[in-house]
Amino acid sequence: MKKINLIILLLVAVFYVNAQEPDSILAKANNFYVQGKYQDAANLYEKIIKSGYESSELYFNTANAYYKQNVIARAILNYEKALRLAPNDEDIRYNLDLTNRMVVDKIEVLPVFFITAWINSFKNIFSSDNWAIVSMLSFIISLIFISLYLYSRNFGLKKVSFWLGFIVLFISLFSFVFSYQQKQKLLVSNTAIIMSPSVTVKSSPDASGTDLFVIHEGTKVWLGDKISGWTEIKLSDGSKGWLKVDDLEVI
Repeated sequence: MKKINLIILLLVAVFYVNAQEPDSILAKANNFYVQGKYQDAANLYEKIIKSGYESSELYFNTANAYYKQNVIARAILNYEKALRLAPNDEDIRYNLDLTNRMVVDKIEVLPVFFITAWINSFKNIFSSDNWAIVSMLSFIISLIFISLYLYSRNFGLKKVSFWLGFIVLFISLFSFVFSYQQKQKLLVSNTAIIMSPSVTVKSSPDASGTDLFVIHEGTKVWLGDKISGWTEIKLSDGSKGWLKVDDLEVI
């Protein structure tokens, strides 16, 4: 029995130490940042991320530390990761826009249909979890209205309950869809940042392919098929080609 108790105490102690370690490293990283030791701060932030912890604040701090060192590609990568977790954060968007101005490539963005742009903007108001809460609450409210419609003897109340129940159920459905889409953005990323100083985009997934154009570090690309260490990429202006996977890092 004493051995069992000792093992339990050791497990609790290990769990406590592991739980405290990221907080202590984060505090140390923040102190380095305040002292202007940006490389040391970035190294510790990266250590926390590699241990499995992530948050928009952590990626934001990491990006700021890289920005202070003029490491543009890594700054953009971490701002983009922060934005995935907090798509409506104005500070992240501002810093990302500011850093993107330092990228060599000035690529024209294809216009987006205004309805699509409006839907995406509206969807980014909340995170996946918040949309899930809206969906659940809306569904419960719709059930209340449906119950009033089924059991009320007042014709006016039945009519109002029917339409309100239908509208709230509609809101619940769309909130669920938005929650799912926001969750997919977190789980599966189809975008990446060019990390090499400059790379030549090829017409095919091999070194002998025709040179199409050159892009530089910090440029954001959309990913397509992958073949033998190569990936198809697409730029915001619609240009396509192939790059080695080692030249980029997925957001």
